[in-house]
Amino acid sequence: MEHRDNYIAAAAQARALFAGYDHTAIAKKLGARLDDCYLYTNMLSRDYRIHRGTGEISACIKGSWSPVDGFNETLTLLDLVCDSREDRFLTGRWKNMSSFGHQFHQTLLEQADPWAAYLQTHPEELKCACEKLNAVPAPYGDCAYVVPLFEDLGVMLQLWYGDDEFPASVRWLWDENALMYLKYETMYFAREVLLSRLKREMEESA
Repeated sequence: MEHRDNYIAAAAQARALFAGYDHTAIAKKLGARLDDCYLYTNMLSRDYRIHRGTGEISACIKGSWSPVDGFNETLTLLDLVCDSREDRFLTGRWKNMSSFGHQFHQTLLEQADPWAAYLQTHPEELKCACEKLNAVPAPYGDCAYVVPLFEDLGVMLQLWYGDDEFPASVRWLWDENALMYLKYETMYFAREVLLSRLKREMEESA
């Protein structure tokens, strides 16, 4: 319960901070639409709007605006919108997510991933889910897709099939300039948002 309370407080703080930003400058930086009430943007091929007075976020789902209050989604979107650099650009060179952080984080990322085995046995559902997110196949691993996250920034999911000796595994790669778009810690939030969307789309495709 304490962790949940901390997440709720952090999301509320992020929304409050957004209300104090120069929204005209953000809209110019992003090339985003702005009206008297909302800043409009897009993440993971979904339209979002952020209330300029409260920082409350809504997502356009099946043609209707639905409130967004989840910690991962809130922090990821507000970090990308507010703190991405004006001089951001991509190199086209991919870097393992673990390489952006410390050895401790690398150990966490290398732990066995039970979801990888599920992906290995559901390749068609994964393909359909990635297509719904406008992902494109990549020539790496046994199966790989680049999923557009924000603007031109994508996340590469590499699936390596398991066998009798090694379990299936998933690697997450980002452009080496990804930190111009979001903080390292936010990569974890973004990954959870992406996983949640993929799981939901896969369930609907099953």
